[in-house]
Amino acid sequence: MLLELHVKNLALIEQADIEFKKGLNILTGETGAGKSVIIGSINMALGGKASRDSIRQGAESAYIELLFSVEEPEKVQALKALDVFPDDSGLVIVSRKIMASRSTARVNDETVTSGRLRQITSLLLDIHGQHDHQSLLHKSKHLEILDAYLREETHSIKEKISKEYHRFQELGKRLEAFSMDREGRLREADFCRFEIEEIEQAALRPGEEEELALEYRRFAHSRKIMESLSAVYEAVQGDAVSRAVRELDGVYQYDEAGLSDIKALLDDLESLLGDAGREVAAYMDERTFDEERFRQTEVRLDQIRGLQAKYGGTIEEILNTLAEKRKRLEELENYDQIRQEVEKELEKSRIQMENLCQQLHQIRQNGCQTLSHKIQKALEDLNFLNVDFSIDLTRLDHYTSNGFDEAEFKISANPGEPARPLKDVASGGELSRVMLAIKAVLADTDDIPTLIFDEIDTGISGRTAQKVSEKLSLIAKKHQVICITHLPQIAAMADSHYEISKSPKDGRTVTTICCLKDNEIVHELARLLGGAEITDTVLENAREMKKLADKTKMGE
Repeated sequence: MLLELHVKNLALIEQADIEFKKGLNILTGETGAGKSVIIGSINMALGGKASRDSIRQGAESAYIELLFSVEEPEKVQALKALDVFPDDSGLVIVSRKIMASRSTARVNDETVTSGRLRQITSLLLDIHGQHDHQSLLHKSKHLEILDAYLREETHSIKEKISKEYHRFQELGKRLEAFSMDREGRLREADFCRFEIEEIEQAALRPGEEEELALEYRRFAHSRKIMESLSAVYEAVQGDAVSRAVRELDGVYQYDEAGLSDIKALLDDLESLLGDAGREVAAYMDERTFDEERFRQTEVRLDQIRGLQAKYGGTIEEILNTLAEKRKRLEELENYDQIRQEVEKELEKSRIQMENLCQQLHQIRQNGCQTLSHKIQKALEDLNFLNVDFSIDLTRLDHYTSNGFDEAEFKISANPGEPARPLKDVASGGELSRVMLAIKAVLADTDDIPTLIFDEIDTGISGRTAQKVSEKLSLIAKKHQVICITHLPQIAAMADSHYEISKSPKDGRTVTTICCLKDNEIVHELARLLGGAEITDTVLENAREMKKLADKTKMGE
């Protein structure tokens, strides 16, 4: 779950730290206090868009840090598969630094891309805002929800379908390539033979280019090498060292002990220079310049590099191209036979796709009734009276990597009215409740530890708000839930209640967050109930609301 949120220099926030707890975490505050900034900061930390305009005025950068605790072994293994390793305490730190020119993201001090960051954090936290409610208007989301509910039953078969679909697509593309007329095939076959013959006649050998290039450099600089070696030979054959040896021999007898080391060094030096002279002479005798060999080397290098320009940057790539050309020529020479083989393979793949998709369709069909019944019951719990909810499963006219099904949610909120597509009848407030009902149903199968709900109370009040609060509390028994709300009925159900407020500081406005206790919670509920004026009656109503919410959570 999400343990801590640290935000620095983001919008109105100079510095804020929130320690979240298990269960239902509620955030409330006046309009404009910065509630959206809190959710926005989490979104940025998860890899969302980060604008330089979000940096607090006067600061060079903004910083967001999330501290997660990962306890479930399956979740730990899933993170390790992404090369993320929680520490011994099961902690994972996600951070994002936003600067004027760029932003950087880290997971456990390792810099990661935004794409990889989203992949990692999707295992840990899920945010549901107004945009996510709107996603229910798209049928693709409906099938995704159905499959999430049936995850254990569909996971294996969907992997098989995805693999077979890839094969099916490849075979289809290969068959499309067998659409040339006879004249076109003959032209391409002739050209393939020409290219194959050109490469084969070159008789290329791996590593040959490097050897020839080395030899070419030696030939190209042979004159300079010989001139330099002649100068070296004259230098080592000079009499400077020999004269030094003779001079020392003339006086050596007068101080053998003191001159012995010098004599030994000069003798060694004379011997080494003699050896060097002989080696230089031998090299010069053996390395005579061969004009014909140089020309052959140059021609061969030109041939190899010409082939590289046409068929690949290295000899290995040219040889790979040769293998491909031979394979293509075989296809052209046995065109009809190979096309028939591909057609047979494609038909086998189609039959396999059909069988697999039928199996997946049956699983989904069986799950539709169960899921629609559960969602309908959850909607009734959310004050959808006389609601009729169903899921229609229809077949597409083509295969996809996800089968051949298309799902659509249908709903009727009024008695006597036929169920119609959700997108045609649901208002914004109704969409948020439908999404909440779905999350409540999926709570048993959804393995994401932390759920964040933003604007879940859009367009609701009164009895409906109470029902929504109860449903959030139910979800919070199996997940950590973080929710921003304006409604006292939802706020009263909090296991942990945070107030977001703004105030002047040093001539500027800053946003602060604090965890409320006892009477502070009552006063905040009273503010939500009474607005500008908080009377004793409003305070008493707030106490009663909190007391009733606590009883509801305890099942009384």
